Amino acid sequence: MKRSKFLHTHKSLHSIACGVGLLLLSMVLLNSCGIDRNIKKGDKFLAIGEYYDAAAQYKTAYQRTPAKDRTQRGQLAAKMALCYDHIGQSQRAVAAYKNVIRYKQDSINTHLKLAANLMKNGAYTEALKEYKLVLDSMPNNELASQGLSAATVAPTIKEQGSYYEVKKMAVFNSRRQDYSPMLFGDQYNQLYFTSTRNDAQGDELSGITGVKPGDIFYSEKDDKGKWTQPKTIESGLNTEFDEGTPAFSVDGREMYITQCLTDATHPRFAQIAVSQRADAAWGKATKLEISRDTLSSFAHPALSLDGNWLYFVSDMPGGKGGTDIWRVRLMGGTTGGVENLGAPINTAGNEMFPTFRPNGDFYFSSDGHGGLGGLDIFIAKVGTDKRYHIEHPGYPLNSQGDDFGMTFDGVHNRGFFSSNRGDGRGWDHIYSFELPEVVQTIKGWVYEMEGYELPAAQVFLVGDDGTNKKISVKGDGSFEQEIRPNVNYILLATCAGYLNHKEEIRVEPVKESQEYVLQFPLAGIRVPVMVDNIFYDFDKATLRPESKDALDKLVKLLMENPNVTIELSSHTDYKGSADYNKRLSQRRADAVVAYLVEHGIAADRLSPVGYGEDKPKKVRKKMAEKYAWAKENDVLTEEYITKLDKEQQEVANQINRRTEFIVLRTTYGMFDEKGNLKKQPKPKEEKKAIEDDGDIIFDIE
Repeated sequence: MKRSKFLHTHKSLHSIACGVGLLLLSMVLLNSCGIDRNIKKGDKFLAIGEYYDAAAQYKTAYQRTPAKDRTQRGQLAAKMALCYDHIGQSQRAVAAYKNVIRYKQDSINTHLKLAANLMKNGAYTEALKEYKLVLDSMPNNELASQGLSAATVAPTIKEQGSYYEVKKMAVFNSRRQDYSPMLFGDQYNQLYFTSTRNDAQGDELSGITGVKPGDIFYSEKDDKGKWTQPKTIESGLNTEFDEGTPAFSVDGREMYITQCLTDATHPRFAQIAVSQRADAAWGKATKLEISRDTLSSFAHPALSLDGNWLYFVSDMPGGKGGTDIWRVRLMGGTTGGVENLGAPINTAGNEMFPTFRPNGDFYFSSDGHGGLGGLDIFIAKVGTDKRYHIEHPGYPLNSQGDDFGMTFDGVHNRGFFSSNRGDGRGWDHIYSFELPEVVQTIKGWVYEMEGYELPAAQVFLVGDDGTNKKISVKGDGSFEQEIRPNVNYILLATCAGYLNHKEEIRVEPVKESQEYVLQFPLAGIRVPVMVDNIFYDFDKATLRPESKDALDKLVKLLMENPNVTIELSSHTDYKGSADYNKRLSQRRADAVVAYLVEHGIAADRLSPVGYGEDKPKKVRKKMAEKYAWAKENDVLTEEYITKLDKEQQEVANQINRRTEFIVLRTTYGMFDEKGNLKKQPKPKEEKKAIEDDGDIIFDIE
């Protein structure tokens, strides 16, 4: 009885033990299956560049993996570290890389990446140890050598500081990512930037970042000069996918952006797209074909100052390592001739976010040139040897975090940039910057005489210090250019269908910033051009002294355009007899021509004609805007004028009493007596330097 009870009891205990063992075994098997599923999902997300989602799967798999399985834990930590690195979560990346080392799954690259992320956290002493460890095994490793140097000097750079003033811009920033600002508008009164805020389009969170895909937002200044709350762009520009890093063409009619489309079966490749502006609205962006390479990314567009080159970032083959900055020529909507900028700009690290300051300096961000950690902003200036020389602008413009995406308020060394400094999630925010300095600038306007701005014009700038630049004007016909003291400058404004206009200035040293304001009115070749402020004695052809300034400007215009012949005409109102008016106007035209000849203009370039009242003035658009009673294309005939009120009649008659000229020929003196061109143009030699596109076709004599 006791035995059978004992046997029964033993059997029951055995059954229970077996049940528990089977339960534990099935839990282990289920856990193992779960880990495998997490790893497979993570690998799938990683393959298509969805680092945030991949990191979440690897983290779950890591936590489920037993501590004794050191190999798998180390491998999972390496994958987590890679993902955290890509999304800028440097603190988590540091912890993950340390676990890789802890589980003895590390390589030289592990220590190199750990050092880079320690730099991002300002842990320069720890970073030094890691860089030294790498160099012990690989003495010629370029990134480790550069990193060791950077970690050594970073504390000193930070302590020394600089004159830069940096401020976080609350008005632009949200609780998500805000970055890559770009000023826009003739007065730089609009700011476009990328944001992943809740107002961005699309309902799903990005598998790459864990937040909504980026859209382009903008803010503008109000009447008091204050920035308004950012708004989304109501057009086809933004989509449910990623759009960002805007850059604008010189004329403001095109926006170049980085665009990342989603495909569940392919890696995320970035492309550059272009949006056209029509009726103050941005249209749907279309892909810009840069290369036939379909396996590389193209991002971070920037336009050269003359608009002839698009600079961009790519990981395509042929670079120095990581991502490089490249450029491609823009040719009327198409592209051609991709070039790598090479050394000293590109390194074995990552170069990104190119942009130009209007003075010609080239700005970019890099983690391969040293610095304070992460991406630092660097300035590439062209020296007298026609080569780029790299400068680090110091702290606080740069920090231990990622600093990038500069945009400038005209020629001034102030504007905005983006940085993830101090943000544990690695999210970027927009900051303002300003470097107080003495700057001398030219502010100029190119416009048609009696008409509007000429955005198609170009201005050539030559200085006796060797300056030789071609400047494109903005949509309002204006341009700005930084200039240097103790230099003589000549500026020549040109535009197809118009005569040239030249200005000369001498720049003296100053203690405060100074702006030279210049006007470049261009005379149209195909329309009559009024010569304002020419005065005669009453009822006579005698030129009054106050006419001298206007006449001297006409002399200057003809000297600047030596191949032009003109008809110089004088006109009267309808008062008096037609015969008398014609004879008076002829004498006045002769008087003006006599002045021009006396001041060095060849007589056979001038044809004086007195029209009297025969050719009343035709109203042009600009005049119609000035006088409410006049409409464009109206002709100020006697019949027209007599229908106006008394004050309007006087104004109209005054307009008719005018001196003007029209261009007859533009080939004067260009041919010999046999009809051959006197001076054959010489072909321009092509230069190889990166900055070869601004050469000017005239010299200071």
